[in-house]
Amino acid sequence: MSDLNEKIYPYVVFLPLEQKRKILSAILGSKAAVDILKFSLSRGVSNRIYQKDLIRKLPYSNKTIIKNLKSLTKLGVLGEDMEKIENDGRVVWVKAYQLSDIGKWFALLLAEEKDLSEREKAEILQNVFKAYIKWVKDLSETLHVNKKTLEKIFMEEMK
Repeated sequence: MSDLNEKIYPYVVFLPLEQKRKILSAILGSKAAVDILKFSLSRGVSNRIYQKDLIRKLPYSNKTIIKNLKSLTKLGVLGEDMEKIENDGRVVWVKAYQLSDIGKWFALLLAEEKDLSEREKAEILQNVFKAYIKWVKDLSETLHVNKKTLEKIFMEEMK
């Protein structure tokens, strides 16, 4: 049971129904996958990460990291791209990864509030609010709830 004075952070992650189990299993079933998401957070939730940096910084074999990157990419948690980099006069192609929108939500589940900037927190709030409003709107149409009723409730709560 949690202490009543303990701060509780409600998280909402909107998952595609057909992928819910697969995504949760891939992330929560592997410490390496969790560490990849944490590494992404440490670099900035919207910044790219590179396979070579993961291999250098994380305590896993190349094979384990590559396997988890492939799995997270296949599930849509990460986006994969090739990036051309010039190094000592040579052109090298490197794999770059970036959290997808759904990947950001999963990574943020692992974040601590102190690790996020005020700008990132504000952006998260706005994105959650927008997604939630869209969900409420769609549900209200299904349940035939008058939008004016919801608007009235919203305006009362925003006072």
